[in-house]
Amino acid sequence: MSEKQDLAAQIINLVGGDENIISLTHCITRLRFYLKDAGKFDKPALDKLDGVIMAVESNGQFQVVVGDKVATIYHQIIDRYTINGTAEREGETGARKGNPLARVFNTMSSILVPIVPALAGAGMLKAVLVILTTYHWLATDSGTYLILLAASNSVFYFLPLLLAFSCGKAFGTNPFVSVAIVAALLEPNFTAMIKQPGDIVSFLGIPVVLMKYNSTLIPAILAIWVYSWVERGLKHIIHQSIEMVAVPMLGLIIMVPLVAIVVGPIGIYAGTAIGDGIAFMNHQSGMLTGALIGAGWTFLVMFGLHWGLVPVMLNNLALHGYDTIKPPAGTATFAQAGAAFGVFLRARDPKLKSFALSAMLPALLAGVTEPIVYGISIKYKRPLVAATVAGVIAGGFVGAMNTTAMAYVFPSLTTLPAFMTATFKFYIAGIALSFVLSAALTFIMGFDETISSPVNPATDDGRNDGAAVNGAPVAAATAPTTTITPAANHGNAGIGTVSFLVAPLNGRVIPLEQVKDPVFASGVMGQGIAIIPIDGEVYSPVDGIVSKLFHTRHAIGITSDQGVEVLIHIGLDTVRLNGELFSAHIREGDRVRSGDLLLTFDREELLRRHFDITTPVIIANSDDYPSVSITDSQQVETSGPLLRVSMSAR
Repeated sequence: MSEKQDLAAQIINLVGGDENIISLTHCITRLRFYLKDAGKFDKPALDKLDGVIMAVESNGQFQVVVGDKVATIYHQIIDRYTINGTAEREGETGARKGNPLARVFNTMSSILVPIVPALAGAGMLKAVLVILTTYHWLATDSGTYLILLAASNSVFYFLPLLLAFSCGKAFGTNPFVSVAIVAALLEPNFTAMIKQPGDIVSFLGIPVVLMKYNSTLIPAILAIWVYSWVERGLKHIIHQSIEMVAVPMLGLIIMVPLVAIVVGPIGIYAGTAIGDGIAFMNHQSGMLTGALIGAGWTFLVMFGLHWGLVPVMLNNLALHGYDTIKPPAGTATFAQAGAAFGVFLRARDPKLKSFALSAMLPALLAGVTEPIVYGISIKYKRPLVAATVAGVIAGGFVGAMNTTAMAYVFPSLTTLPAFMTATFKFYIAGIALSFVLSAALTFIMGFDETISSPVNPATDDGRNDGAAVNGAPVAAATAPTTTITPAANHGNAGIGTVSFLVAPLNGRVIPLEQVKDPVFASGVMGQGIAIIPIDGEVYSPVDGIVSKLFHTRHAIGITSDQGVEVLIHIGLDTVRLNGELFSAHIREGDRVRSGDLLLTFDREELLRRHFDITTPVIIANSDDYPSVSITDSQQVETSGPLLRVSMSAR
């Protein structure tokens, strides 16, 4: 597979190559690079790359926004390249670049991003339980409730342990020793000494003020930051032959008392001070605080700085059981969705209308606004103004009403239960006001449609049963004998032999451009077609060699005897299953004949888990041939004709 056909390879080339990468991680929609030479980051070329929404430089971090397929591209890069200081060591290298404020925000991001899914899931469960018990649908003394309550409380009660592990990676220390240090503060012998917070015991004659550390945030972060310096110092003076035992032992001996005596209480007092400060601001002017958050949240997200406020929100939840920052932040999310809807209503270009609608859905359903921010608001400018104005007004309203959230979630329609406190009606009014006002202002002010239409970032999360493409039902695929001519210029080479590929699956055919993944739909991976399978068996489409079997068994590459490189990719985003539900019946390097069974997968379970099972069949080296023709059939069966590759005369 050539580099120019591979989005991951193109991105690596345009950030200066793998040798220029210090570390790489990713969040929901963007790859986050730390680079040795910033001058090699080719932002203009990245912005023009099919499959890339926008390239951003923020606080010494170089971000490539690719939409919700970021995990797939990230794993392609990690699997294919040797990158010093991978995502797990981001904090040790990249997070120390830039000015001090940038380092703080980048470090917070590297610590919190990995644990956000657990926080969001537990938070939503907690909110659902509150609703069920409030309306007496579930008794609080029932076994069902108590078991689910334990599930919802686990993440928050043991939050210091999750933070310790994440901090260990971010600060470049042993994450398991980091967990052990913080776990000592939750150990029964330690907690048994606490009759009430503030009690004092003695350690070697030194007074220790006892605190409760469950559900806390700042003490764990401070503790592991201090330990990162202690560990480096110990490694500097301890001989390598005994380092494996001596460093962890001395780390525990030094750090546990140090945290109990100094670091822990400082963290508790700091957290209390932050919480009191937020409460004071809301008391003085909730409207002003909400307006600032509603207007500024989008800009914080643009530069990845919003992670700096996540500890504050989590601290509020731990101290008070509610948070007042997330509701006005939610108005900013719905303002962006409203801007996208306004563009959809006003735009004349069908491509732009389709993009606006597809970008709006993840914002409304999952709270993901980056595709709108980068693909619409920044590009067309006036929608950003409209969303900001709506955020100010709606954010000020929910702030004035002291609106609260009971859990940390991404604001969206699906996470409304997290806001079902006594102020829920004000939150509903606020997000509705934000959406409608932003849409109306965008429609009234208009925008310049002559700016190039954005590339579809595949903002849909790919959750369908194969019966819809780009959010709309697919008519029976009509692919009248179509010839796709690659961009490569072959001059007068002429047409020699023809290579035929048979269908590797039974199912319905759709054009490649309708696949809800820009990497495939744009043709950057190569020309071909896609099949929505009706069963779970994959057969070889050619005689040849298995050139690549991905360790996740969701994709396979075969090189035919004529040199045609075929890629079969089962489903979209199925890489995150890490091989679950997939079985391989061949090995890499095996010779196969057309019709041999290659892979099997659990189609019904994939659908039950809401995976898109659309399976692209790609000619990875299609640029090497004058044309690739696709079948005109709407349905295909294994061993039936699928693709025809015209070979250049040799």
